[in-house]
Amino acid sequence: LCLYIKQFYNQTMLLRTGMGVDEQTLTVMYSVTVSIFAIGGLLGSLMVGVLVTKFGRKGTLVKSTSLVFVGGALMGFSRLCGSPEMLIIGRFITGIHSGISLSVVPMYLGEIAPKNVRGFLCLMPSIFICIGVFCAQILGLHELLGKEEHWPLFFSLVVVPTFVQLMLLPWFPESPRYLLIEKRNVHATISALKWFRKRGNIQSEVEEMQEEQRLLSSVHTVTVTELLRDRSVRWQVLSVMVINAGMQLSGIDAIWFYTNDIFENAGIAHPQIQYTTVGTGAIEVIAGLIGCFTIEKLGRRPLMVGGFSFMGICCAGITISLILQAHVPFMHYVGVACVVGIIAGFCIGPAGVPFLMTGELFTQSHRPAAFIVGGSLNWLSNFTVGFVFPFLQMSAGAFCYLVFFSVCVAVAAYVYFIIPETKNKTFVEITQMFSSKETAMEFHALGSSDPITKKNGYGSLEDRDVKVEK
Repeated sequence: LCLYIKQFYNQTMLLRTGMGVDEQTLTVMYSVTVSIFAIGGLLGSLMVGVLVTKFGRKGTLVKSTSLVFVGGALMGFSRLCGSPEMLIIGRFITGIHSGISLSVVPMYLGEIAPKNVRGFLCLMPSIFICIGVFCAQILGLHELLGKEEHWPLFFSLVVVPTFVQLMLLPWFPESPRYLLIEKRNVHATISALKWFRKRGNIQSEVEEMQEEQRLLSSVHTVTVTELLRDRSVRWQVLSVMVINAGMQLSGIDAIWFYTNDIFENAGIAHPQIQYTTVGTGAIEVIAGLIGCFTIEKLGRRPLMVGGFSFMGICCAGITISLILQAHVPFMHYVGVACVVGIIAGFCIGPAGVPFLMTGELFTQSHRPAAFIVGGSLNWLSNFTVGFVFPFLQMSAGAFCYLVFFSVCVAVAAYVYFIIPETKNKTFVEITQMFSSKETAMEFHALGSSDPITKKNGYGSLEDRDVKVEK
């Protein structure tokens, strides 16, 4: 499709100005088309806090579906109208919807899920993303919609799953935590919990929400500025920034956006590249399912550390294979294996766990602002990689993947040494774990065994003696 879009741009400029454009200009135009989606995602993520506070979690998801229908129509009719601008604007609008959804969906799922299956349920969106990518790769085959005359239809198919969501989601209840903690509607909360928990006692969940509500009784829903200034959550904020930025700067977008170019450079025959790409999509789905079904057993940290570490090793492997492939024939296959390894490592953990952890590390008052921070960095990093990578690849060649290697190793080390395991923990318990970390660091900074004031949760304080075991 990349070739067809560049041809469309060149033909349009030829009709408008009487002359075509050079290859470098086409590369810039295509890079803008690819990366403008991330700019839309960035804008959408910045809107999340206002939207979820005003419309709720489910309400935001339902109302934002209109963006997809507008964007899909613009992309679908862009070739007929001879307008590259329609294609670019359409991708921008669908990017806004994706920015909203990628923050609100894990927020909604994390708030409706029992703590013992919260990880499994919150990784399900990453599974469906992998399935969506796999379906797109199949439909993009030359035998199906991968022909020049069909690419507008291919882009407009985004409206199909959105239509299904619009038909089903309005029948689901709103988030019980949102109803109780923010709207203070006990009756609606109980009704929602009964709908989600057809069996079992919901009393303990209501009591846990009420405990969180009591801790937040004097704290309003904070803004991004207030979140960044709140010293009691600085480690949570830093962790969210590291894992969300690292998720995109790991190089996965370079692999996804330019898989065909990477396989071509690896020596795979051009007619076979599309089938190799479909194979990687199948591996994405399998790897995602592995992560989804093991997260409640292994925990969040092992999937993150293992996933980023494996991606880093494979990035180094791509560099070695590209350097040696002219002298060692089998290095072509090593390069392909490393590409597949990066995708598998990403889908096992880094693809979904950052969104899960963004929701888990904060209580209700700070969660929307946290998703704005994490989502903004995620999409900004996405744009940076999508726009810069083709030029980085031209200037640095095989060594460009060493940048991604460094990022993967750094994020894996941060998760291993800093972020605690949150499996089977309530939001209040997770808050207290980070509060203890903050207290310990304040104690080391003071270098004293005198009693210190410990922040307990968000905003409430308690005095306690800190004892050091020798």
